[in-house]
Amino acid sequence: MTQSRTVVSKAPARGPGGSRRGPRRPGKAAAALPGLSRERIVEAALALVADEGMAGLSYRKLGERLHCEAMSLYHHIPSKQHLLDAMVDQAVDSVAEAPAGLSPIERLRHLAHAYREMAHRNATLFPLIALHRLNTPAGVRFIERVLRAVHDVVRDEEKAARHFRAFGYYLMGAGLDETSGYAKGPTAAEPVDDAYIAAHCPHLVAAARFFGRDQWDATFELGVEALLAAMARDAPDAAA
Repeated sequence: MTQSRTVVSKAPARGPGGSRRGPRRPGKAAAALPGLSRERIVEAALALVADEGMAGLSYRKLGERLHCEAMSLYHHIPSKQHLLDAMVDQAVDSVAEAPAGLSPIERLRHLAHAYREMAHRNATLFPLIALHRLNTPAGVRFIERVLRAVHDVVRDEEKAARHFRAFGYYLMGAGLDETSGYAKGPTAAEPVDDAYIAAHCPHLVAAARFFGRDQWDATFELGVEALLAAMARDAPDAAA
């Protein structure tokens, strides 16, 4: 025989002054932690991506790095997309400004090398940086900064726009190639061997020694100088 039970219902707890307190609502984000900031979260995210790649980026892992609950991060950055935007913003903001006193062409040269340095500092993030639309306030300011630098050399609006695009093509392409490009890309199921290349591709054999990492600086500078020379030819005083 089943023994009957008397169920005693508990009255809701009363707060100060005798008012009833309802139960705590589930699903609320944890309170923002003192010392946790947007800047700290972005720095931790950049470090996490540098260590584990883009696939390793999650709020849970960020929380572990910052010694907080993942939900606390949402008080500062409301979604992963906002986090990616902030990471790209920080990367482009880090492209160093040219020192005072440089000529317009020298400023562009400095900008090209500073952008390349940013790509290498953020190698695992750079594929996103290169393809992410720069349509945040920081992003459009960076675009304006580069356009202004080009326009300081090339005053014609159409020519300046085209030089800006060519400059961007080169910097993004070089950055992608050096950080995650050909040498790290997928390979054929049955790649040819050195004997095949030696027998059929004499120009590739001759050029191969200039493709190594130790040759990147010279190759990058060759391309940048060609672009700068083309801009200089379109400067208003080029015929003088």
